[in-house]
Amino acid sequence: MLKNKRSTLATVLLLLGAAYCLLPVLWVLIASSKSSSELFSTFTLMPSTHLWDNLVDLNGYRDGLYWRWMANTALYAGVGAAASTLVSAMAGYALAKFDFPGKSAAFNIILAGVLVPGVILAIPQYLLLAKLGMTNTYWAVLLPSFISPYGIYLARIFAAASVPTEILEATRIDGSGEWRTFGTVVLPMMRTGLVTVFLFQFVAIWNNFMLPYIMLGDDRLYPITVGLSGLLNQGAAQPAMYTAVVTGALVSIVPLIALFLTLQRYWQVDLAAGGVKA
Repeated sequence: MLKNKRSTLATVLLLLGAAYCLLPVLWVLIASSKSSSELFSTFTLMPSTHLWDNLVDLNGYRDGLYWRWMANTALYAGVGAAASTLVSAMAGYALAKFDFPGKSAAFNIILAGVLVPGVILAIPQYLLLAKLGMTNTYWAVLLPSFISPYGIYLARIFAAASVPTEILEATRIDGSGEWRTFGTVVLPMMRTGLVTVFLFQFVAIWNNFMLPYIMLGDDRLYPITVGLSGLLNQGAAQPAMYTAVVTGALVSIVPLIALFLTLQRYWQVDLAAGGVKA
């Protein structure tokens, strides 16, 4: 009886958590179906029939500037997350499986970096890149995203747990070099962890606002977050811009959902494999 009550309570809490997370998405979906006149004059959760009209208006804004923002965001998030995942994999593997002077100090510094909010680092990063003349370029957003202390921390944990030392010793006895071992043995073993690191970093870069806001001045280089913020500011003088912002926010969610649905099969496959091995 007590077990059933705990199960029911857990289910209720999970449903409440799901509703808390999904309600804003539902609101964006409903709000994007309304015209500018309906957005603030009708019941919040009452849908309308203007979604296609809003998409057409968004597409026509400054000759499709919104899609330029989407392409920029995909570039920043895709390249940044891929590079960060590779760096995290190499650093995490080295910290987990190699002994070298200063290893503990390096790991402690990385742990300290996990605790530092990215907003605090934005100004020093801007000053450094300004000295190099790289502000207001794609590199100004890409380079700071290549290093993720949290990604390195996760990769170290995954490497320590999923890469047996015996296998590494066997590959070395067989004459395999360290880079070949890393590429052909270590990376496949760490696949589930690296998918997690990639997804976390991709979402973090996709949603990042402060860094590109500080680094970029040309609106054709903006990611979607900074671009929609500019449209929102225009809404005070042009209320029609509010529907463009809401519709743009809805469209910007779609790639994240697609990415999650695509990558989750890697978790499922590895969990199933682990169950079979057990």
